Amino acid sequence: MALNIEDYAIVGDCETAALIGRDGSVDWLCWPRFDSPACFANLLGARENGRWLLEPTDPNAKATRAYRGHTLILETTIETEGGVAVVTEFMPTKIRGSHLVRLVRGVRGSVDFRTELIIRYYYGSVMPWVRRQDDGSLQAVAGPDLLVLRTAVNLRPEGRTHVAEFSTVEGESVAFTLSYGLSYQDAPRAIDPFKALEQTERTWLAWSATFEGAGPWSEVVIRALLTLRALIFQPSGGIVAAPTTSLPEQLGGSRNWDYRFCWLRDATFTLLALMNAGYANEANKWREWLIRALGGEPELVQILYGIAGERGIPERTLPWLSGYANSQPVRAGNAAAGQLQLDIYGEVLDAFYQSRKHRLVTDAADWMLQCELLKHLETIWEQPDEGIWEVRGGRRHFTYSKIMVWVAFDRGVRSIEEFGFVGPLDHWRRLRQTIHDDICQKGFDPELGAFTQSYGAKELDASLLLIALVGFLPPEDPRVRGTVEAIERCLMVDGFVRRYDTRVVKDGLPAGEGAFLACSFWLVDNLVLLGRSEDARRLFARLLALRTDLGLLAEEYDPATGRMVGNFPQAFSHIALINSAYNLAHADKPCEQRSGAKSREEEDSSALF
Repeated sequence: MALNIEDYAIVGDCETAALIGRDGSVDWLCWPRFDSPACFANLLGARENGRWLLEPTDPNAKATRAYRGHTLILETTIETEGGVAVVTEFMPTKIRGSHLVRLVRGVRGSVDFRTELIIRYYYGSVMPWVRRQDDGSLQAVAGPDLLVLRTAVNLRPEGRTHVAEFSTVEGESVAFTLSYGLSYQDAPRAIDPFKALEQTERTWLAWSATFEGAGPWSEVVIRALLTLRALIFQPSGGIVAAPTTSLPEQLGGSRNWDYRFCWLRDATFTLLALMNAGYANEANKWREWLIRALGGEPELVQILYGIAGERGIPERTLPWLSGYANSQPVRAGNAAAGQLQLDIYGEVLDAFYQSRKHRLVTDAADWMLQCELLKHLETIWEQPDEGIWEVRGGRRHFTYSKIMVWVAFDRGVRSIEEFGFVGPLDHWRRLRQTIHDDICQKGFDPELGAFTQSYGAKELDASLLLIALVGFLPPEDPRVRGTVEAIERCLMVDGFVRRYDTRVVKDGLPAGEGAFLACSFWLVDNLVLLGRSEDARRLFARLLALRTDLGLLAEEYDPATGRMVGNFPQAFSHIALINSAYNLAHADKPCEQRSGAKSREEEDSSALF
């Protein structure tokens, strides 16, 4: 049975990642990529679906864990009456192949351990053929997949598992290395786990040394950045929303989605978070991934893609898995890839604009692509869509979608005005104004004093917290203030923000989900813009308190149970945390960078002289 979501740690090699529980069990690992079928799937089922346990035999052992400095190397200190040992776990970086290393080092006295290895390919459904090799290693083969375990500990077969007991004494270490390979190729070569540890630590420390600081929240932000870095697929630059699938938005519910893909809606916030922290290389690789993924006909643009830019992402269910906390169905793939979400056009155009505004690029190589996207958007912007939250209850004229259509044409206009590009400037200006008028007329409810989720509706939506952040209206506009205050009144639970009220909004799914953490950070940003600095800091502090002992956040938080819900760790939550920290700590705020408020202030100031 899986632990609470917040009891898991992540280790990764920037191509895939493992979730390791506080109990010492690797309960989730997809090999060789984030989106590959899992070989350990206890997280979504039972131990028979695969796990790798490494635990002290003393049931009263005390375990404390932490990441080693600014790295993704997990260290767990085990204390028993007989002694102390440290378990160090990591996935080596910059080493040929993909490996999971677990080192057990004796610190004082003697500590007894046991290990249990249960490999099940294809999300816990396929049992491999396990053989011991002449060199003492264990090889597990099924179909194309091969795992090799190398250790001095002699694991013995017991039923359909392999188990062993061993002890550590002061000054000695026991090493386990699990390596992935293809079954039709030579087995992955052995690595020196101790040299791999040194190399991996140097790699992470060199990366984190680039960090430019975030004032009083520097330690918080660097940990969020390290988590975000772990979710970047190094070969392509694509960033997965999370390394997991089907962790529920409500325990026992059906809002269970596969997040092991790359969403366009995260583009601009991701760019700003990376650029402001000093990681221009990662920001540029993300931008290049966007350009490659978008290649082709504009009408074929998707809202999400595979980590290398793949388009075909069929959704299927895995009925043999009981689901986390019996939350079914368990899904692999995501049918939202086929939805129409107009907001992605604004995200993409804004990402290109911001990357040039911040001098990430200087050429105009992507301008033709932007023009083609806007040409296509002009033909579809008046259509209803599924919206940012990917509802499955039918298309509507979502207000936020229309706002991001405005953003797309606004960034097109700004690109011509500021960078000298060639395009239909007057036409886009007129269209931008038409869209703005349409939204203000149909998306704003005078009785509520707020913008609503969709045209003609009465329901609120937390995506409208982005109105001022993207520059659609200035924060001092009474309609912005009214929308923020209405969301505070109607969408907050225990001080945190829900996306919308699932009890009244017909989104095609049963009601119920937690507070959405990214939306709660967006409220922090709005409070900053509205001059409510103390309120912003208080809410930010409460959000930071939700992080796990390792500084990790899921997609949502359930105030009723006090537990994290949704896929974990969630890139969007960490990106929102980073941007909110900079909004609170820096004069050059991401919310003003994106909205253009700083640029307008500079223009107004220059006009006085």
